[in-house]
Amino acid sequence: MRLRANQGKLKIEHSIIGDLRAVLDRLLAGNPEIRSVIPGVIRPVRDARGQIRIRVTVPVQNGWKAIALSSGARQELFISTVLGKEELDRRLERAIKAAG
Repeated sequence: MRLRANQGKLKIEHSIIGDLRAVLDRLLAGNPEIRSVIPGVIRPVRDARGQIRIRVTVPVQNGWKAIALSSGARQELFISTVLGKEELDRRLERAIKAAG
């Protein structure tokens, strides 16, 4: 699998669930503090219905791990940033509202 870059910040190794791509593009467009977003593995889940939800879960070496839920699936997101959890949550919410 070859790592491809979109705008130099959205790294695509796997497919992306539902309308998540629009949210990630929106997030990256207005936030220079976010260095990159790497979508991970998609797994089916029962409680992922309706509008996209993104929950920041744990810190990783260079940012945060998050879980996106939509279209009956969950997808891991690795977000490389210097932002704290609360500020990243706020910016994700704004990106979801703007893309929706």
